[in-house]
Amino acid sequence: MDFTLTKHAQIVLKEREIDIAWCEQVLNFPEQVEPDPEQTELEHRLGRISQHGGRVLRIVVNKTVRPIRIVTLYFDRTMFTKL
Repeated sequence: MDFTLTKHAQIVLKEREIDIAWCEQVLNFPEQVEPDPEQTELEHRLGRISQHGGRVLRIVVNKTVRPIRIVTLYFDRTMFTKL
C-alpha cells in the first residue's frame, strides 16, 4: 500500500524505533479499524507486532487523501489485552 508520512510521523517513527515494515503490515492487514472520535477524515488501524513482543501498533491515517497519510503512530499499551 502506498502511503506518506507527516513530519510528526517521521519523527516518532525514528524516536520510537518503529520499523517501516511493521507500518506496512498494519496498514495492509489491520486486525482492527476504528473511526477517529473527533475527526471524520481520520481512521485508526491497529495490529499486533509479533517481532515486538505482541505489542499493538496503532496508526492514525488520513483516509481522504491518496496515497493515505500517516498522521501519527505509537504502541498502544491499553490495547495489549484487548486485541
